[in-house]
Amino acid sequence: MILYFSATGNTRFIAEELASRLGDESLDLLKRIKQKDYSPISSDKPFVICVPVYVCEMPAFMKELILNTPFEGNKDIYFVFSSGGYSGISSFLAKRMARKKGLNYMGSADFRMPRNYIANDVYPELSEEEIRRRIDNSNKLIPEIADLISNGRKLVKCSKHVWLFEIIITVPFTPVWTRIRQGVKKFSVSSKCIGCRKCARLCPLNVIRPDEKGRPVWDAKMCAHCMSCIQNCPVEAIEYGDITPPKKRYTFDRYDPRKIQDA
Repeated sequence: MILYFSATGNTRFIAEELASRLGDESLDLLKRIKQKDYSPISSDKPFVICVPVYVCEMPAFMKELILNTPFEGNKDIYFVFSSGGYSGISSFLAKRMARKKGLNYMGSADFRMPRNYIANDVYPELSEEEIRRRIDNSNKLIPEIADLISNGRKLVKCSKHVWLFEIIITVPFTPVWTRIRQGVKKFSVSSKCIGCRKCARLCPLNVIRPDEKGRPVWDAKMCAHCMSCIQNCPVEAIEYGDITPPKKRYTFDRYDPRKIQDA
């Protein structure tokens, strides 16, 4: 069973391609996350958790879901991380969670995908060439990871080593960053909004409440900053302060090699 959450399509692509090569099914976890649905998930095949990396580790809502959901059937579990270039301490946390749940940790794999976080100016925007290069490299890595999983082998060389100093720095840093930098006050919506409510449907934490016209209202103090609302808005009506207006939007669908091949 391939389980995944994806805000802009990077992780969904990897999950769907792994499922196709493994002859397995993929399950989008968005609905479970939104509803805090922790009902059991059963699989005869190994569990493969595909998850994006936020602030050097797995999103808090994904950790909560994994820890509270009973995984029944097969006892082997793999993790696949997609990030803009640094997976941080994600593999360390994955191994610890697997052991806590009594599952056999079979390792993790890192995929360097196009960066979708545009709510700060720390990272420069990627060129079209770099976006396509990252997707192409990840696409070439998928068969190798699928083959290892299919043969029941551990993903030993497919992820970065987590050093002790990374754990010491990241564990206290992430909640501080989240509290200070992941507020919602800077989110706004322009007159271009068509009231489609797509942003609310895709928000994993139900932070967005549509008003009577379907325009988004950020009804919380904090959010995950997954960028799902900004990046998936069909008319690019959502902004974050004065940071995002000049930036291009990104969703994987615009670069999906499967669509290009079929064209």
